Amino acid sequence: MKKILWSFIILLDTPVCSMAQTDTIAGKTHHLREVTVSRDRHQRALQSTAPMHVLDRRDMLTMGVTDMADALHRLPGITLRDYGGAGGMKTVSVRGFGAKHTGVCYDGVMLSECQSGEIDLSRYSLDNVDNLTLTVGDNSDIFQPARQATTPATLTIQTLRQPSTDRRPHLTAQLKAGSFGYVSPFVRYEQSLTPSLSFSAVGEYVYAENDYPYTIKNGNETIHDRRNNSQMNSGHAEVNFLWNMSAMSQLGGKLYYYDNDRQLPGQVFYYSNTSRETLRDRNIFGQLTFQQRLGEPLSLKVLAKYNWAASLYDDGMVAAWSQDADYYQREAYGAVCLLYTPNSQWAFDYSADYAYNNLNSSLPTDTRPYRHTVLQSFTAKYTKGRLTAMARLLYSLYLNDAKDGEGADNMRRLSPSLSVGYALTPQLRLRASYKDIFRAPTFNENYFFHYGNKNLKAESTQQVNVGFTYAAQPLRTTDVSLTTDLYYNWVKDMIVGVPYNMFVWSCVNVGKVHVLGVDVTAKGVQQLGRHTLTFTANYSLQQARNRTNEDSPYYNNQIAYMPQHSGAASLGWENPWVNLTVSAHFVGERWSSNEHLEETRIRAYEEVGLTFWRQFHIGRPVAEIRLDINNLLDKQYEIVRSYPMPGRSWQLALNIKI
Repeated sequence: MKKILWSFIILLDTPVCSMAQTDTIAGKTHHLREVTVSRDRHQRALQSTAPMHVLDRRDMLTMGVTDMADALHRLPGITLRDYGGAGGMKTVSVRGFGAKHTGVCYDGVMLSECQSGEIDLSRYSLDNVDNLTLTVGDNSDIFQPARQATTPATLTIQTLRQPSTDRRPHLTAQLKAGSFGYVSPFVRYEQSLTPSLSFSAVGEYVYAENDYPYTIKNGNETIHDRRNNSQMNSGHAEVNFLWNMSAMSQLGGKLYYYDNDRQLPGQVFYYSNTSRETLRDRNIFGQLTFQQRLGEPLSLKVLAKYNWAASLYDDGMVAAWSQDADYYQREAYGAVCLLYTPNSQWAFDYSADYAYNNLNSSLPTDTRPYRHTVLQSFTAKYTKGRLTAMARLLYSLYLNDAKDGEGADNMRRLSPSLSVGYALTPQLRLRASYKDIFRAPTFNENYFFHYGNKNLKAESTQQVNVGFTYAAQPLRTTDVSLTTDLYYNWVKDMIVGVPYNMFVWSCVNVGKVHVLGVDVTAKGVQQLGRHTLTFTANYSLQQARNRTNEDSPYYNNQIAYMPQHSGAASLGWENPWVNLTVSAHFVGERWSSNEHLEETRIRAYEEVGLTFWRQFHIGRPVAEIRLDINNLLDKQYEIVRSYPMPGRSWQLALNIKI
């Protein structure tokens, strides 16, 4: 305990410097010594020194995006794991690093999952999302907590909106219905109670049977069946406020609750589609963010969050003994960020974070592990003319223990990163970045019965990226943008599960992975009178190779579930009648194991969708009706082996804003 206290005292006593060129306080544009502070999100992404890709609400509408999984397909370098249907768990990995290396930030504060390390994105609905941002490497906005620098890639979900001078209450009501028993009402209430204080409340419910048909082939025999044990009942509510206390200070807060009671469909084998597993996930958290301009060159940001989550599992198939297990995790988290801008060229940020996590379960083997985490980052940013350069040094300290057993090894590490951008012309920019970071083992990897290993080392990752962005307006009615990035990543001390026998496994540090890849995105917008054509496309090549053991027959194989080729495209036509979007995404063949046995091959697939939508006024209210037809060609495919995805389906949504 003394070590913890001394670490925190040192953290608070460290010299403080900070800044960025972005000041989000009060949602206003400030000019700090000739530096424009607020920028368009897409323009900022193109000018970032590290790869950054943005999807806002307008993009998602014109691109025909239907849900979170569909949105993720439109971002380059992402590999999605989807267990099928509205209730299927959805996790993402970026550029071959794995889902545990991908951070998710929700309204400025990172989400946590200390048990498995993977964030299930199926629980976050797009109906309340203003924009999604994928950053690979370090965010160009350096006024950020240290925790947001602890992963190779971060997906940011932004929902909060700035208050306006409009004092009227605004109500959004939406009803969705679709195939396989899908029904989802959504309500959002928002109001600026004063010119400086806004309030919003959101409620959402999702019910789905998920009993979609599927087809599998067994030699010359074709088997038709339907998914069972797939029903879900999910509810989500949150309350937000944003208070501009003065022109120099701002306070924002959120209270979030999620409850999902669902059945878990099992793996599909020939003549077998039986499961009685159920899972109830509950999550509640509250967070506060305070920002204050302390003077012309100095700004302060303070974050605080408390998170509680429960996972309640039941297996009705087990008669002789029970595999039921309940897990509860908690986190207390706080962060302080200081920004310092001595002039228009230099910017500095110092951030210090502290988090306490613990986990307990109903298992008799539970050791009740807990962890103290102390993070400190120092960032410098230099901008002059065409050149932008940024360097960061992150210090991480993980102190592990368990109340009813021996704790895992403690860990400490210094992690550097560097990124540079240079504008060859006003339209063409080059960028290059390097980042060294690591991932501490999860509680499952350290402590899980007959699986965990308390002596694990952290997974170390390094990434190098070189690319360019191009944005131009060749004609007054035409906009085009293009990004291309070439990258090389490598992971050492990868944590993998090794079986000792059928029932006992152990996690060990033996894995090595090298990833060579290319990400390309393109977007074009053409205005033709009252008609607008929008084209978007992305493509990713990822050679993610197993480099663990040169004597192994599986050496240099593509790692499990990682396609070499993937991409997406959409063409939208906005017109005075009914707007139309045609979209498609494809994923190349994969293997469900690193051994590449023929029976583990997962076929490539492509999926095509159509979206029809129209907005119109009913007096003051604005109504929107939308019809989505998914998997138009009725392709039978799997993302996770033995978990078939839905075939052709439809979804109809009616949205009214008052």
